[in-house]
Amino acid sequence: MDGRKKLAGQQIAVLATDGFEQVELAAPLAALREAGAEAEIISLQPGHIRGVNLNEPADDAIVVDRLAAEVRARDYDGLFIPGGFINPDLLRQSSAARDLVREFDHAGKPIATLCHGPWLLVSSGLANGRTLTSWPGVRDDLVNAGATWLDQEVVRDGNLLSSRGPQDIVPFVREMIQLYAGGPASNGALRRRRSDPQRDQPAAFTASGMRAMPNLSVSTMLGMALLSAGAYAVRRGLRGEGGQAAPR
Repeated sequence: MDGRKKLAGQQIAVLATDGFEQVELAAPLAALREAGAEAEIISLQPGHIRGVNLNEPADDAIVVDRLAAEVRARDYDGLFIPGGFINPDLLRQSSAARDLVREFDHAGKPIATLCHGPWLLVSSGLANGRTLTSWPGVRDDLVNAGATWLDQEVVRDGNLLSSRGPQDIVPFVREMIQLYAGGPASNGALRRRRSDPQRDQPAAFTASGMRAMPNLSVSTMLGMALLSAGAYAVRRGLRGEGGQAAPR
């Protein structure tokens, strides 16, 4: 099979609502479709949803294909949950979203998420005993829910794949395609250990990006830069040209 179509025939559910981080949906969605997968946007209400670039509304709305309350895990081969500050917080308050995530996990189907997306895993009761990563600010939520938290670009534990955020979009996309294709983690078997400590200070790029937000052109440039990183991830991930894996 052509390496660019390694997910041909697969149906992937993309669970998102308003406030998703734009690059965290756009780049993985492009990668899924380029790999041959059919991806549907599953949300809480019909119509459209709109993302953000940090705290700035994104320009384009995304059409909702189906509602979380109307679909079943048996209709899909995998689940993808983008992050952002707002999207996962709204999803975790939805019983339909929580039930759908549990159904995927109980069926052993692959679930990929990043940034604040693991909040939904916590609220669905799926974090206990698992090893995950996330946006560093979510670390304590995961640890308090019984997870082991690792401060690395991607973590794969069984059917769960997690990543820290837009800064890790390249390795995340590479590992996401590998997960849905049924292949092994590129950086080997997960070695469980104690949680890594909380960060001493926020990531510098986030603070600088927030200060730039009143200037729309700067905001747009930030979004374009992150989207470029995602496109780069698509090309490298699908061609099997991934860089060095994160140390375990």
